[in-house]
Amino acid sequence: MERIMQGVVHGRTIELERDPQITDGSQVEIVLRLSRLPGPPPGWNSGSTTTAAGMMAEHWTDDDDSILEQIHRDRGRDSRREPAE
Repeated sequence: MERIMQGVVHGRTIELERDPQITDGSQVEIVLRLSRLPGPPPGWNSGSTTTAAGMMAEHWTDDDDSILEQIHRDRGRDSRREPAE
């Protein structure tokens, strides 16, 4: 028998949303999976108006600018080849 149920973890105890209708003392196998993400990533300020890119601004270097400029130039270049005769 297999059932999918929701519950809340309290230390080593899981409080199920409803009665599992399994005889008390029965051996069961449990597979745990978060039903939703637990919250924002570490360091995220919920009141922040800064974009993800803005959060990395302090780590940005001149080399990063050069790399992006090269990518922009490469994208503008015609990469098609003439057909072989």
